[in-house]
Amino acid sequence: MPLNTQPNFSEPGIRHRWAYTPGDAFYETLIGAHQGLTDAQSELLNARLMLLLANHVGDLAVLREAVALARRGVKPGPAGEDNTP
Repeated sequence: MPLNTQPNFSEPGIRHRWAYTPGDAFYETLIGAHQGLTDAQSELLNARLMLLLANHVGDLAVLREAVALARRGVKPGPAGEDNTP
């Protein structure tokens, strides 16, 4: 199965007027999960979430493709320096 990079959020059994509504709901959930956390706790939450979702996906080819896509454009540099495009 190839990596799906198109919007793919849904809530089974619920029809939304706008296709982006489930994605917005997920974003609100994600942001809410970080409220009240320190930067270190947020990083831990992100790492745990990524591993849980990777386990759910399970397909190593898809996961490798996702890692490569996420890494693209992020330049290595000194620790603590923001190297995003």
